[in-house]
Amino acid sequence: MSNRHTARSVVLQTLFEIDSEGLDRTRADDVLQNNANEFAPNSNLYPFMKQLLDTVLAKQPEIDSIIIKAAPEWPLEKIAMVDRNILRMGLAELLYADRTQVPPKVAINEAIELGKEFGGESSGRFVNGVLGAVYKEMGEPGKNDSRKKKKDNEQNLRVEEMVGAVVYAEEESVLYVALVHDVFGHWTLCKGKLQEGEQPEDGVKRKVKEEVGLDVNIESELGENTYIASDPEEGKKKRHGRYYLARAPFDELELKSEGGLDDAQWFRLADIVELNFYDDILPVVTRAVNILAQHRI
Repeated sequence: MSNRHTARSVVLQTLFEIDSEGLDRTRADDVLQNNANEFAPNSNLYPFMKQLLDTVLAKQPEIDSIIIKAAPEWPLEKIAMVDRNILRMGLAELLYADRTQVPPKVAINEAIELGKEFGGESSGRFVNGVLGAVYKEMGEPGKNDSRKKKKDNEQNLRVEEMVGAVVYAEEESVLYVALVHDVFGHWTLCKGKLQEGEQPEDGVKRKVKEEVGLDVNIESELGENTYIASDPEEGKKKRHGRYYLARAPFDELELKSEGGLDDAQWFRLADIVELNFYDDILPVVTRAVNILAQHRI
């Protein structure tokens, strides 16, 4: 956890105590000092904490009015206390902080992380929705700069070729799709790196066999995508993926690959729309579902 993230956590704890216990705001400095001593001893960021706390308290009427406008379906008093104070902190940084020190995206991302860490199951999404709406109303400052920097950085990354497949089977006139589950909580496709000199379709057959023990026949190509991935040893890299529709027998799946996978299952075609997929994989799955639904093979 970064030092500033810890500092923001201390400020959040302080705001929560003031809010929940109805404390006189003249005691804010004492509460902050106590929390800093307990949760961030010997930190050199106390001035950062105090400035953030003072900004939230000084600008709270304006900030609360913005929350009400950005989330009209949620009366302020009905918003969970943790979420309410995370929004106050996030908006204080988004609207009033020095952008050279706290870029808007940093303010939003830090607030989202606090929501995930200290709030409920949907807190991160709720905080993201409110702050994202305000950010758009502001004209998305810094967006073009960050995109240009990201694009420039990505151009220098090594490209790694990937292949994968939507594997399906038919049993008693019902279509099923075989998916694997990773340790990060997403259902995804059998996929992996293409070996040097290997043809994409051969790579797909190899990966499906390695991961779930099925022999497949490639039927059509579903499309391509490019995305940025982080490798714990090699750092960031650009991956170019090519995906196929492949038919297999409706046999028992045998999860053989370790590589971050913890489950493999057959799903009825109609049931997979409710699953949690990665954003870059969802269009591929959707394309395969449309093909299978229209051409009942």
